[in-house]
Amino acid sequence: MMDIDHVALLARLKLTDMEKEIFSEQVVNIIRYIDKLNELDTSGIEPTAHVLPMKNIFREDRVRPSLPRDSALQNAPERDGGFYRVPKIIE
Repeated sequence: MMDIDHVALLARLKLTDMEKEIFSEQVVNIIRYIDKLNELDTSGIEPTAHVLPMKNIFREDRVRPSLPRDSALQNAPERDGGFYRVPKIIE
């Protein structure tokens, strides 16, 4: 239960005693499952980032004319030369 209290503190969660008990049981079950998985011999298996084969679905980049600056800025509430003017967020 001590680990659950520590994790709850780090996550800034206020847990009831019932929730702590439930989460403690769940953590124990997760650790048991991981221990069970650690029993498997994976020495001949290549590490993978994804279980399914994936391919890049993006189109190839091509140089194209872009939107003219005046058109891009026409709906800007405020402009500063050829740029959008935005409120300062860092002091």
